[in-house]
Amino acid sequence: MEPVRIIGLTPGSLEMSSTALAALDNADLVVGGKRLLAAGLSASTGNKARQLPIAGPLPPILETIRETAQSGGKVVVLADGDPLFFGIGKRLGDELGRENLLVEPNLSTMQLASARLGLPWQEMDFVSLHGRDDFSPLYAALVRADLVAVFTDAINTPAEVARALLVRGADCFSMTVLEDIGAPQERIRALALPETWGMDFSSLNLVILERQYPPEIELTLGIPDHYYLHQKNLITKLPVRAAGLAYLGVTPHSTVWDLGAGSGSVSIEASHLARRGRVFAVERNKTRAAMIRENIRRTGAWLVDTILGSVPDCLVDLPDPDRIFIGGGLGGHANQETLLLKVACERLKPQGRLVAHTILLDSLHTAKDHFQKLGWHFGVTQLQASSTDSLAGDLRFKAQNPVFIIWAEKP
Repeated sequence: MEPVRIIGLTPGSLEMSSTALAALDNADLVVGGKRLLAAGLSASTGNKARQLPIAGPLPPILETIRETAQSGGKVVVLADGDPLFFGIGKRLGDELGRENLLVEPNLSTMQLASARLGLPWQEMDFVSLHGRDDFSPLYAALVRADLVAVFTDAINTPAEVARALLVRGADCFSMTVLEDIGAPQERIRALALPETWGMDFSSLNLVILERQYPPEIELTLGIPDHYYLHQKNLITKLPVRAAGLAYLGVTPHSTVWDLGAGSGSVSIEASHLARRGRVFAVERNKTRAAMIRENIRRTGAWLVDTILGSVPDCLVDLPDPDRIFIGGGLGGHANQETLLLKVACERLKPQGRLVAHTILLDSLHTAKDHFQKLGWHFGVTQLQASSTDSLAGDLRFKAQNPVFIIWAEKP
């Protein structure tokens, strides 16, 4: 198989090295976006290769590249900047094998943007929203980084990025939009998030988000109960929350459902563990849902999606979970015939885990019987914690309600 050459062009000017030009002159097939192909043609003096624009679905283009290279043809793929930094290089490596690539990188858009702003880009987090219909990678980056670079597209524009931050309450970040970097019409604008509404931007743009101040409450495990806004003591207490999260076994890429989220304490702390996954706090009460959103804002747990609605109806459009936490709702008239538990078990992914907390014996037996009928491996732990309380100038231990923690694993 003839090695496929991937050549990075300088952002803006679209210049290329002399070795790149020589490879282009000798190519049998040249692949790239229309803008890059036009630049390559104007720079090359003797190229008569077949041109294949990258437009539409990528698989047929990749297959043409493979067939040409396997038959001994010389293929050159033109890319913008560094082909291995959010570029086509990774996809070609996955499809053709990295050993079959010859990559000539150029300055990346990210390097130029950092130079323009004087920012050390080794400390940045990078997010690409190209072709995405959700902003979960952006929210995850906002949690873990003070500097975030966002690669946009025609739908996920800088204005949409700003809207997503404002909806989440992440107004602690400032925004700079860099357009047409390296070109004569280059423009750099520091913009307030609301200011971007209705604005037009060049299709070649990059967004830099910079944290201006930290969250009010540090996002970690074991946040004290009184730090959370909650209603009528509807919060999973810290000792029980810690045990429940341990049984849940959240991994960095887990998709987590917290059903009957209350204050959102479990969702928020689960998001600290599922730092590259997704977390959904489902709550049917409007007041409590508003409290969850405020707790998200105060802790900077931007990864958590608050879902207002009644289960199971509001779960239809959510991605199937790897982990499900049920803090309440297994008993009572609204959950007769274990409808909540039935739907949760059906939607849980294979090898997934479900953890439920209950204080009622009937609810415990309901869950136990359901898992037995399914043939799932499960267990129960009863936890009763006592915490110090002031009394007569001294301290005493005040007991909390005993809680049954029932966990189950889906085969």
